Amino acid sequence: MQKGKQAEIRFNPNVSVDCVIFGFDGERLKVLLIDRGQEINGKDSEEKIYVLPGNLIREDENLNDAAERVLDELTGLSDIFLEQFGSFGAPDRLTKEHDLAWLKSIRAEPEARVITVAYYSLIRADQYEIHASGFAKEAFWYDIDDMPKLGFDHQDIIEQALTQLKFKSKYQPLGFELLPEKFTLGQLQKLYEAILKTELDKRNFRRKILKMSFLVPLKEKQQGVPHKPARYYTFDHDMYHRYKSNDFYFTL
Repeated sequence: MQKGKQAEIRFNPNVSVDCVIFGFDGERLKVLLIDRGQEINGKDSEEKIYVLPGNLIREDENLNDAAERVLDELTGLSDIFLEQFGSFGAPDRLTKEHDLAWLKSIRAEPEARVITVAYYSLIRADQYEIHASGFAKEAFWYDIDDMPKLGFDHQDIIEQALTQLKFKSKYQPLGFELLPEKFTLGQLQKLYEAILKTELDKRNFRRKILKMSFLVPLKEKQQGVPHKPARYYTFDHDMYHRYKSNDFYFTL
């Protein structure tokens, strides 16, 4: 049972969930991290250690429910789709000195071996308000290419989530979840470049993406821009679900 919790709530000391939440700001791919409030000898440490939103599961809940609860408790995010992508259980994942010191301040069995089940999600960062709570002192969006010091094996978890994101972007138009309802091909290309971490040829990208029947051109174009206005497009979910039965594969 965790310290500070009511006696009737029992936690499994050996199983946790961690959530990798990706967001896109129109230019860069971000990941949501929390400041866990590191303490050394009962005093706040000047060194901040950031972690993914995560915690132990309760004995009476399944993994999916635990992931949703933990994310809500630590960041205020709720009602977003979470997909399980892997588990992490290396014997040394909780043995770093600063990690053990923090665990001793919040857990009844800080040295217990913990296997974590990881989830990830894609959201538009500007559509959600983040409210740090619980043991999370603050919550931040960090550039995926400019990460702070992370606790535990959370860098490895993020890298595996990013690998999964890159892979699935070839089979599912996941990136559209990170764009406004209407967007330009330039915005779409920036998103793919952020996910794939590579610069794409503009002509080749547009030739391939425009073959997708679920990408619908609108009559509306940009206004008030210093360059030639670009046409807006939207994503037809119904068309995609019909189209994907034809073995959709998108390669750049």
